[in-house]
Amino acid sequence: MSSNMKYWHPYISPFDPCPPVRVKRYNTPPNLYMGFQPYGLEQFSPREALHRGTLWPALFSPYESPVEANMKKGMRE
Repeated sequence: MSSNMKYWHPYISPFDPCPPVRVKRYNTPPNLYMGFQPYGLEQFSPREALHRGTLWPALFSPYESPVEANMKKGMRE
């Protein structure tokens, strides 16, 4: 399966007055990579499904804040 996190490198103008963001990223939902929902797909327990926001583990995609991720790495975005 493909990674849900995608990266791209925007054009950086030499005349841009702001410091550039060299790599930008975005998250794609997992349902883009599943053509249809197969029969008998594994399910979370009801309590865990409410916690995760979906009944099916195949459609679960945890959100990681870019700010928090960079703080863990010791970088700034």
